[in-house]
Amino acid sequence: MMDEEIEKAGRGEEGYIGIKINFLTDKVIIDKLIEASKVGVKIELIVRGICCLKPGVEGMTENITVISVVGRFLEHSRIYRFGKGEKEKIYIASADFMTRNTVRRVEVAVPIYDEAIKERIRHIFDTIMADDEKGKQQNEKGEYLDREINEKKINSQEIFYEEAYQE
Repeated sequence: MMDEEIEKAGRGEEGYIGIKINFLTDKVIIDKLIEASKVGVKIELIVRGICCLKPGVEGMTENITVISVVGRFLEHSRIYRFGKGEKEKIYIASADFMTRNTVRRVEVAVPIYDEAIKERIRHIFDTIMADDEKGKQQNEKGEYLDREINEKKINSQEIFYEEAYQE
């Protein structure tokens, strides 16, 4: 699916990859994300822990954003998003992008077809991407810095906590 987004960008169409995982260490996947960035695919990564990819490097990873949110709750959800709009593909999965997971384990990724569930997953992903209270953004040096992107600070975990008790 990363290759599909690379092909779209090569044709001048909008390519998008959004991934929420705990770790990104697999060199093959990192190389594929760099390849996608080089052709203009917009990539948003939410990586809670170790991330061996440095975003924002001119000519390499300038189309990649990496954030980490460490807050009150330990999150283990994995979300993979490919494309935008009606043709967007969304998966939930068990695997982080670590070599031990991609080479030595059997991991599962499940496509989401139900539109209401897709919308909920988009909401979760986009809310985390907007988190500027607990969310830190990695720069091209590998440093995690505070973000100021909202008029009023957003804490994604507190939003999800409140939503859980409203339903």
